[in-house]
Amino acid sequence: MEFLKAFRKEKGLTTKQMAIALKISNSLYEKVEGNFRTPSQNFLRRFKKTFPDVDMNIFFEQSNQNN
Repeated sequence: MEFLKAFRKEKGLTTKQMAIALKISNSLYEKVEGNFRTPSQNFLRRFKKTFPDVDMNIFFEQSNQNN
């Protein structure tokens, strides 16, 4: 998910720091960011709680573009 990678880099975070912020494993975060795994509801809830100002529609728009 290119937008997720760009967002993380914009924040100046490594994948490990992003995973820690979201309270998930680094492995899971890297799989979602690398588009090897679809973000779960739990992932999306944690993301919204950590970054409340982000428009969550970007996850769904990205998903629709891949289909």
